[in-house]
Amino acid sequence: MVRRALLERGDALSASDTDAAQDVTHDEPLPSRQPHSARPGPASLPWRGAGGRWFVWVGRAVVWAVILLVGYRGILAIFDGSGPATPSTIPASTAPPRTTFPVTSAEAYALEFAGVYLDFSPAGASARSRDLAAFGVPSSDPQLGWNGSGSQRADDVQVAGVSVTGTHTAVVTVLARLSTGGLIELGVPVYAGDGGMSLSGNPALLPGPAIAAQPAASQRTSDQATASALRAQLPAFFEAYASGDQTTLARFAASGAHISGLDGAVTFGAIDGVYVPAGGSTRDATVTVSWQLPSAPATSKNHSTSKNHSVAAGPAALQMTYQLTVVRQGSSWDIKSIGASTRAPVEGAP
Repeated sequence: MVRRALLERGDALSASDTDAAQDVTHDEPLPSRQPHSARPGPASLPWRGAGGRWFVWVGRAVVWAVILLVGYRGILAIFDGSGPATPSTIPASTAPPRTTFPVTSAEAYALEFAGVYLDFSPAGASARSRDLAAFGVPSSDPQLGWNGSGSQRADDVQVAGVSVTGTHTAVVTVLARLSTGGLIELGVPVYAGDGGMSLSGNPALLPGPAIAAQPAASQRTSDQATASALRAQLPAFFEAYASGDQTTLARFAASGAHISGLDGAVTFGAIDGVYVPAGGSTRDATVTVSWQLPSAPATSKNHSTSKNHSVAAGPAALQMTYQLTVVRQGSSWDIKSIGASTRAPVEGAP
């Protein structure tokens, strides 16, 4: 009896559960009792909350900063011409050579041309026109502007400078002293191309260099004691300097200095002036010296000596100014170097 009652109760509970399940099925599913990780279904999506957007904006800002920096450096390299090397940069050894105007060749070309152009005489007109034709003159006039009259000779011609005006053109300035007197400059326009040269236009006569006006020399006060000491020892030094006596020169030379002499080109005359600035154990002294030059043999009766011309009878003399760097060694001054001076000549006693 008890067993039957239990069975009937179980059947009743089963029926009740079945009805409840059917009711639930018609309404909405019950939440699962299993953990979320064990539920089958699609993979969960990443969180797209507002808290993760800051990383995206920071990344964008960094990318834009890099782009702007690269662009700025590129523009700067274009205007400056000295940007840093990149993997795409052609190495200097393999880059094609830049075409430059051949300055040295143009100097020699203009120098030879000026020697022909500035020399003319009626007797040498034919030879002049023939020589000018070898320079490729851009004119149908074989004499290049000369009217065939008068004579002139260029005694000395030197290149004074070159002004490059293009890849193939330049103006070479030639300095010349003419037999007619005066120092002039000649502008020679030169064209260079295909391994050759020619005149690109007629030459132009320009004024010679003007004499520069130097500022007035300031009043200089010499160190009298040092100047007197140098004046006492310098005659022996300059005698050895004129003859090239290395033994004597070594006695006057400072430690580590080597002074070469003139090997008899002149003989010592006199010390005409000594200037020594004050201060320090190393000084730059200015010394004016008179040299006696060997006399050349007379070539004609007009060059023979005469008792009435005492100056012509004596040896030629030249006064020159030197800068000596002297170093104090005990009670004497040793000479470290000797060269030309930019100061005016020093005259008179110290």
